[in-house]
Amino acid sequence: MSKEPNDNEQEIEALVKLAQKGDKEAFSKIYDTFIDPIYRYIYYRVNSVESEDLIEIVFIKVWENINHYKPKKRSFSAWIFRIAHNLIVDHYRANKDRNFDELTPNLPDQNRQHNPIKNTQNVLDNNLLKRAIGSIKQEYREVLIYKFINELSNKEIAEALNKSEGSLRILQFRALKALKKTLEDMGIEY
Repeated sequence: MSKEPNDNEQEIEALVKLAQKGDKEAFSKIYDTFIDPIYRYIYYRVNSVESEDLIEIVFIKVWENINHYKPKKRSFSAWIFRIAHNLIVDHYRANKDRNFDELTPNLPDQNRQHNPIKNTQNVLDNNLLKRAIGSIKQEYREVLIYKFINELSNKEIAEALNKSEGSLRILQFRALKALKKTLEDMGIEY
């Protein structure tokens, strides 16, 4: 299982320095650290068929541009999520005339439990959550995915979105309020 990106920032920065010198093994460790969070980020933003290609492109861009990363400017996780974000924006611009659903309710079940009833309930809950997240404003959706799906810190999210932490907290509050209303409109109450 891969580590979450905010678990050990110093280790990541050390790996980045090695990767900037051409160390492929260090880049492989960076990839292992970020593949799951980047996958989740992209999966919740585009349909699952296109997400695989976009994930691959993100890591190609990271490899090609890793020498441009400056640790004093922002954290590496904020930098890599900014690449993913920009790629998604470019993807939508390029495909704006195509008619497709942004989010599909086909969330893969990565739960390894062998309880079919619990697995089914988890899939249904994930499908409802994905539909609800898909129906709120993009700005709110982005914050919720960063915070609750990828578990980034407020500092990392603020860096990735180029916002202050104060304005981010307000945005998170509004996003959660919008999600709650959407879930209530769907007949779900927590």
